[in-house]
Amino acid sequence: MTDESRNAEPIDGLLIGADGKARCWWHGGKDDYILYHDREWGRPVKDDRTLFEKICLEGFQSGLSWYTILRKRENFRAAFANFDMDKVAAFTQADIERCLADEGIVRHRRKIESTINNAARAQEMRAEFGSLAAYFWAHEPGPQDRPDQCSFEQLRQLGKTDISTRISKDLKKRGWSFVGPTTVYAFMQAMGLVNDHLDGCCCRDEIESLRATFKRP
Repeated sequence: MTDESRNAEPIDGLLIGADGKARCWWHGGKDDYILYHDREWGRPVKDDRTLFEKICLEGFQSGLSWYTILRKRENFRAAFANFDMDKVAAFTQADIERCLADEGIVRHRRKIESTINNAARAQEMRAEFGSLAAYFWAHEPGPQDRPDQCSFEQLRQLGKTDISTRISKDLKKRGWSFVGPTTVYAFMQAMGLVNDHLDGCCCRDEIESLRATFKRP
């Protein structure tokens, strides 16, 4: 979710699109954002490249909106070797300067350096757990950790949870950066570790079905 989407005031948190479908409010009616909502957000992921990309981009989002990052995502992929953690971990000072000169991405030195650092930390995590997926899915909230679904008001106010705070602390101990509790929870929402599509959203039941049949690593 984004800061700008929290200001929307739809009834029950749902917006009805031109196709007659009800969706979570935060896409704001933007066509590319609707595609992201329908085809990506909340679908369970265990591909390490995708997981690494997402947690890096969530870090770049810090202080910005996800929509800003989404519109630049292809530029980020080009700048960061399609988020191949092995390639990014080998980036040099010349790559940092190249990224700082790239008008297509967010030119923030600390975030660029963080992405390179986190690639090395991701390699260590893969060596320890077998995959990033194995690490993150081991922290999936259980039924006792959350309600079946959040209300619109609950979801609008939800920025972090006890579990995202615990993951954040552990990642920081492992040397990761730009992985605060809010960043981690946004990552969890997007990668399907939780289903925060609102009740009545056209995607909620589909995501529940996908999560039910998803083979955890």
